Amino acid sequence: MKKLFAEFFGTFWLVFGGCGSAVFAASYQDLGIGFHGVAVAFGLTVLTMAFAVGPVSGAHFNPAVTIGFWSCGKFAAKDVFGYILVQVLGAIVAAGTLFLIVSGKSDFVSVGSFAANGYAELSSGWYSMTSVLLTEFVTTAFFVIIILGSTTHKVTKKLAPIAIGLALTLIHLISIPISNTSVNPARSTGQVLFAEGGDYAGQLWLFWLAPIAGAIVAGLVCKLSRKV
Repeated sequence: MKKLFAEFFGTFWLVFGGCGSAVFAASYQDLGIGFHGVAVAFGLTVLTMAFAVGPVSGAHFNPAVTIGFWSCGKFAAKDVFGYILVQVLGAIVAAGTLFLIVSGKSDFVSVGSFAANGYAELSSGWYSMTSVLLTEFVTTAFFVIIILGSTTHKVTKKLAPIAIGLALTLIHLISIPISNTSVNPARSTGQVLFAEGGDYAGQLWLFWLAPIAGAIVAGLVCKLSRKV
């Protein structure tokens, strides 16, 4: 049960901090933090919570990461569903909290895209479905490889949260203009429930399929590398 609570609160913090920075601070008047600031915010959420609860749950905070660990043979199949369930719930509660905050603004009209992910006309830079799918597949695969690699060896394990946080920052710097960066089906699901201005829900399938496919490949790569 402690592990599930850790995953819930870790995912909540990731979405609240990362998506919150995009919703509130990315384009704030003349002081907005822009893409760079949002990228750093996402990296910091993972880095801080990985140090805080990593020893409890492994600090997945992401269905793709959980599946990647399972694919690598480092996570029991019986625990996969529970982890994914609380990760999605944590993301939804965080998105709901962000919605309550932003809707309390005196001149509130609409949440707009609400940091949701999309392709084609819903892509930050109008990238095609194929471009977004490939980006999410590749970035998630490398993200999971970095996580699995940095948490496997005793020498690097204590510093793994730093490597993981920096990796997520880099991924956001690459792909915010393409897909608004998912690499995390839970994060995508929470924002879709409140986003307005397009059929974000109709595109959610891609942000489950591509990250999970990338994570499975990453897990298999790590499993094979141990046998070489």
